[in-house]
Amino acid sequence: MRSFRSNAGWGMAVLLALAAGTASRAAETQAPADPPRAHKSVYGKLETVDAKLNGVVIRSDAGERLGWRFDRRVIAQLEEFKQGDPVIVIYRQMSPSDKAVTAIAFPGKAETPIYVNATGFRVVMRSAPMVDGACGGPEAAPINQSMLPVDGTAEILDACWCCAASGDSCSPGNKSGNGRAILIRCFK
Repeated sequence: MRSFRSNAGWGMAVLLALAAGTASRAAETQAPADPPRAHKSVYGKLETVDAKLNGVVIRSDAGERLGWRFDRRVIAQLEEFKQGDPVIVIYRQMSPSDKAVTAIAFPGKAETPIYVNATGFRVVMRSAPMVDGACGGPEAAPINQSMLPVDGTAEILDACWCCAASGDSCSPGNKSGNGRAILIRCFK
């Protein structure tokens, strides 16, 4: 009789451990998705576009010298701009040390917001009005959408924009401005 109690106690401990593991895995699968990564921008002046190194260097308004390497398609679009041109680098912080650039914009280089697709893929451009001084809110409507082919150009007249790979969607969370923006990478 004594050995039955010991085995029963041991069996109960195993069942409780298994139940706890199952509950833990169920909680993991129901955990909310990662929040969307914040859109950030660096404002500054263009220093260099180096076609040999596929690199771009800017001097930020804070005085930092920052550089990025891009695909040749992007560099070809950037070569027309000159040292000292105002520039905005729009990016997402992917990790503490990794910034994924969405676009490089040159304010004042066009009378309306012009976007050039240098991603290498067809993208969908979405735009919407600003609501209460902010882009990306769920109440922003109407949302306008158009397909932008590789190397294609689009004029966006709404206050806010985003781009996504063809077949995906995005929330217009970037502020538009008069000038020319070279699209480098689009996000959902």
